[in-house]
Amino acid sequence: MPIKYPSARAGLEGLTEDPAPPIVERDTAAADRITGLDALELGGRTEKGALGRRIWRSAWPKMLAIAIVVLAWQSVVWAQWKPGYVLAGPATVFGEIGTLITTGDFWEGVRLTMIRAVTGFGLAVLIGTVIGAAVSRFAPLRAAIGSLITGLQTMPSIMWFPLAILLFQISESAIMFVVVIGAAPSVANGLISGIDYVPRTWLRVGQVLGMKGFAKYRYLILPASLPSFISGLKQGWAFSWRSLMAGELLVIVPGALSIGVRMQQARDLSESSLVISFIIVVLVIGILIDVLFNAADNALRKRWGLTGS
Repeated sequence: MPIKYPSARAGLEGLTEDPAPPIVERDTAAADRITGLDALELGGRTEKGALGRRIWRSAWPKMLAIAIVVLAWQSVVWAQWKPGYVLAGPATVFGEIGTLITTGDFWEGVRLTMIRAVTGFGLAVLIGTVIGAAVSRFAPLRAAIGSLITGLQTMPSIMWFPLAILLFQISESAIMFVVVIGAAPSVANGLISGIDYVPRTWLRVGQVLGMKGFAKYRYLILPASLPSFISGLKQGWAFSWRSLMAGELLVIVPGALSIGVRMQQARDLSESSLVISFIIVVLVIGILIDVLFNAADNALRKRWGLTGS
């Protein structure tokens, strides 16, 4: 007599006859939602705490360095190495800065100086980028002027001012000439170095993909050389800023009361507190611009996966 086995349908019906209680499913879903909200809240607290710790780790060394410099400065004043009208103390200088930043003439001078800085640096970036791309593209051109670019980069900017005054007289053009010629070689060298270190494998891949001419530079070489190019831009800004400050002290354009001109006037009147105040202003502006470059560099490194976070 044949043995009868239960059908698959019957087995499935048996399995579906006793479903899980709906209340258990609802409780599980509610528990998942509560757990997710808790995790989100804790994660937000953790991120805020980590951000605060990072800010503190970055800020306290700078604050300590400033405190050490101010203490050393005050110690020299207390030692009476120079008379007070020659070397003013920190309290006098900081009070002078507080008064200075409330005047419209001060901000007009800062505006004029920054317009010169941005204009000169922009021209230097344009010229340096064109020269750097051309030198890296054509080997004979590199052999001809490659070392010349490095030599121009190492030359002190103040050496160009006598020639600039002969060419352009006492004018804005004389200052712009020195700023551009001081910064453009650094920008060009940064781009040349970046292009030189583009991996050969990437160039072969671009060739296989059919990249030629401008498209090859636009989509492959320039993005790959961007880290070194940003370093060149940062160095170029440092050269242009120093050249500009020297130019404003040496080439006094009539009617243009920039930071350098005001500092020179304070020096002529032996107002040491005002001279030191303008020195601090120039230092602060340089630090703020450096912070912007560092932010761009960190963003680029993060995008390339070169940071820990």
